[in-house]
Amino acid sequence: MSEWTFSNDKGASRYELRRGGELVSVLEYRDNGRTVALTRAVTVPAHRGKGYAAAITEHAVSEIEAAGDRSVLPVCWYVAEWFADHPERAGVLAGASR
Repeated sequence: MSEWTFSNDKGASRYELRRGGELVSVLEYRDNGRTVALTRAVTVPAHRGKGYAAAITEHAVSEIEAAGDRSVLPVCWYVAEWFADHPERAGVLAGASR
């Protein structure tokens, strides 16, 4: 089975999900030091419909939450829907009481 890797390419302001070295999904962001705006989730067309956007969003939110010094602003429609489907993660959202 191919190895999955998740990384944060800070220079490109995007999270990346790869399988066996092949890029399958990205999640672009803007970080102002207080809030990380998740601006665009994209999955390579050949890999769409397999849950990769959800996986990269989960990883990104977990990383931001673990750092504990930033909140998330879901600018991308997909990320907003992901949060609607995962209300237990709302504590990391910008404006949420923490």
